[in-house]
Amino acid sequence: MTTTTLAVLVPLLPFLGAAAGLLLGRTAPGYVRPLAVLPSLTSLVLAVLVAVRQGGGPAIDSHTELTPTGSVPIELALHIDGFAALVAVLVGVVASCVQIYSTGYLRDDPRYPSYAALVSLFTSAMLLVVYSGDLMVLLVGWEIMGICSYFLVGHYWETPEARAASIKAFLVTKLGDVPFLIGLFALATDAGSFRITTVLGTVASGGLHHPTLVALLLLAGVAGKSAQFPLHTWLPDAMAGPTPVSALIHAATMVAAGVYFIARLLPVFQASSAAMVVLAVMAAVTMAGSALAALAQDDIKRVLAYSTIGQLGYMTGALAVGDRDAAVFHLMAHGAFKALLFLAAGVIIHASGTNSLAVMSRMKGLRDRVPDAYWTMTVALLALAAIPPFSGFFSKEAVLGAAEHVATGHTEHAPGAAGWIVLVSGLITAVLTAAYATRLWLLAFRGQGAEAPDHGRQPLSMTAVLWVLAVPSLVFGLAYGTLPDWFDGRDLTPVLTTSVLGTGLALVGGLVTYGAWRHTTAMAARVPLGAVVAHPDADAGTVEAEAIALHASAFGDVAYAPDPADPGRLLLGPLHRHAAVGFHLDAVYSALFVRPVRAGASLVRFLDREVVDTYVRGAAALPRWLGAAVRRAQTGNVQTYVSALLAGTVVLVVAALLVATGA
Repeated sequence: MTTTTLAVLVPLLPFLGAAAGLLLGRTAPGYVRPLAVLPSLTSLVLAVLVAVRQGGGPAIDSHTELTPTGSVPIELALHIDGFAALVAVLVGVVASCVQIYSTGYLRDDPRYPSYAALVSLFTSAMLLVVYSGDLMVLLVGWEIMGICSYFLVGHYWETPEARAASIKAFLVTKLGDVPFLIGLFALATDAGSFRITTVLGTVASGGLHHPTLVALLLLAGVAGKSAQFPLHTWLPDAMAGPTPVSALIHAATMVAAGVYFIARLLPVFQASSAAMVVLAVMAAVTMAGSALAALAQDDIKRVLAYSTIGQLGYMTGALAVGDRDAAVFHLMAHGAFKALLFLAAGVIIHASGTNSLAVMSRMKGLRDRVPDAYWTMTVALLALAAIPPFSGFFSKEAVLGAAEHVATGHTEHAPGAAGWIVLVSGLITAVLTAAYATRLWLLAFRGQGAEAPDHGRQPLSMTAVLWVLAVPSLVFGLAYGTLPDWFDGRDLTPVLTTSVLGTGLALVGGLVTYGAWRHTTAMAARVPLGAVVAHPDADAGTVEAEAIALHASAFGDVAYAPDPADPGRLLLGPLHRHAAVGFHLDAVYSALFVRPVRAGASLVRFLDREVVDTYVRGAAALPRWLGAAVRRAQTGNVQTYVSALLAGTVVLVVAALLVATGA
């Protein structure tokens, strides 16, 4: 079987699995789980074969024209270079782990068949984006992921949070997709083709007429899809969906698509220095802002959501300094440890009965209830904090090293200003990342209080995949010596100065957070637990009522506030209140966009009902009145008709006489 045929089957098999799952979900439920897991696993095996055959050598290109368009052709094209082959393997690994994990996590969910089918469709769409060599075909996968995210985030549609989150995710990403589509058309118009290789050839020859405009239009779509400032606000709210969906979206699909798109078309963005600086600023604000927000969240999944936004900021920062190798390296390392973090969080939530770190911090012995999640999450958090020798250390330091090279003038792949922006913000974020990772670990696993509830042993399907993902989280970074063969030949060895500085800052962030936790824990121990009252800034929705009711007798009659032993409050001080709500960006957008749109809609509704409908009703009233008059004349009484006839005759005679007399 040729490599091209194998590559076609990679996205096709999950698509067929999704179609079969939807058709057989009700009539043959016994086939649902095999149809969810086997196509993803088979697709993973084929993706590995494609990667082995590609071998980091010349790109595999194949194309056929779909249909004559009369102008710019649209082709079913494949373009598989080294990093595309590796990203496809990442998607296959994460998707397979999510499907296996979901068989246990959602084993009693009546909507599991549709859920599993949508996950397969989601996977197929991302693989189509990865392998596609035509921008229009890539756009198909791009948009399918958007609609899949809408349905999966809103899986628990009975809750208002899930319904609102799914709508928000769809609308915010569509807001970025409108300029993105315009940018694709502008790019294809200049190149005369949607083929990626043709577009890149046009850029190399200087044939792109408006590079800054095109790059900025495309960046709008990337900001929406990859949750970058200012279109990142949908991602934390998307945590209302099932935890395995969060792992899939954050690790290998959806948000990774925007970063992958820039990496694939990086020369288009490098053609404009202004666009590269804008990309660097976007990455810097995203990194630092999301890390501060993560340090203030009480919901464990929202901590990880803001973490994803920040790590994606590192990837876009690497692209802003012209280094796609470092960006994709971090994309792959992050995909492994972030999928592990979310799936381990799902086990913890399942065991504790709550998402709230405040409640978990009052549970003693939670780590003994979930030893698999404890050890694997510890590995993933160390990778997230970029502590050597875990994978995140190598990938994050590759980003910082690339930024240092640009900032110090050792390379001219990007403006020097972009290098300094990414380097400084990246180092600041390194401290904050270690801080919120340490805080999460301490609050989740070092709680004091009543014994954690015992909900029984977790299914093997949920715990086994944690160890599978722990392996790349631990050792993937050590593969940097072989990765240049798969990319552009760049040496990904960490730069000594940035690696020492980055690791030192991460250790400082972790140690300071640990010290703050010890201090706040000691202070909280002096206050009777029953005396703790809800903080006025607390979001009551972050604490599950069921967990509170379950532990009320043990913890006392307490209205739960964010944990008084939370080191995030001490570290952030007065900034905590603002960071906890994402620096009020949702309120700003509501004031600038939502309210004016609603006011405009209300005005249109008023004009339609009170003005337009008035004219319509008036136009209908006259025929109605005439009809009523005619209807009244049709009485069916012969005497009335004869009387009317005689009266009419008299009137006509009188009129004729008057006319004659006048004459």
